[in-house]
Amino acid sequence: MIAILDFGVGNVISIHKMLKYLGIQSAITHDVNEIDHASHIILPGIGSFDVCMSKLKSAEFYPQLNRWILDEKKWILGICAGMQMLLEGSDEGEMPGLGWIAGRVHRFDFNNKEVRPRVPHMGWNYVHPSKSDILLQGLEKPKFYFTHSYYCLPSDPDQASSFTDYGFRFVSSVHKGNIFGVQFHPEKSHKYGMKLFENFHNLIQHA
Repeated sequence: MIAILDFGVGNVISIHKMLKYLGIQSAITHDVNEIDHASHIILPGIGSFDVCMSKLKSAEFYPQLNRWILDEKKWILGICAGMQMLLEGSDEGEMPGLGWIAGRVHRFDFNNKEVRPRVPHMGWNYVHPSKSDILLQGLEKPKFYFTHSYYCLPSDPDQASSFTDYGFRFVSSVHKGNIFGVQFHPEKSHKYGMKLFENFHNLIQHA
């Protein structure tokens, strides 16, 4: 079962509806016992970094997150701001992130560019895997829906699993062991998002 973490941010209903359409069992939940029995976790996020982190830290399940992810190695997928929270911090706020992936989140800055793309980056764009990424397997020329003004920069380049071009090439997904993050919104990305969720669901649980 996939636990969609419910802490007041993110497109939880859209995610749940897409998983239900795919026949994948999931629950929108903040219940510790229910999450405890899940094999996969989705960390959604929409809005400013500090607001998302503040609401996450106020959730009743927050004290268990490190146990579930770092000790028990449950699969986790961070979406949009949920991906940004996986890192150590953001230029958007003061609060520390979860720190499961080393690196920071930066704002798009095109002030010194001849061509200045609009910020936020909003709409459909191509995602280019940097290696044989598990979540993007089976997708030809994957294209996803984005809406964001900040991007992740992991300290370890090997943890960048895909890139997208928008004024420059930025990291659009990350992967470290059982931890995945995507800057785009698979729940808004039709067949591409469906395939990504299927790939996430089909990951074999770590021993």
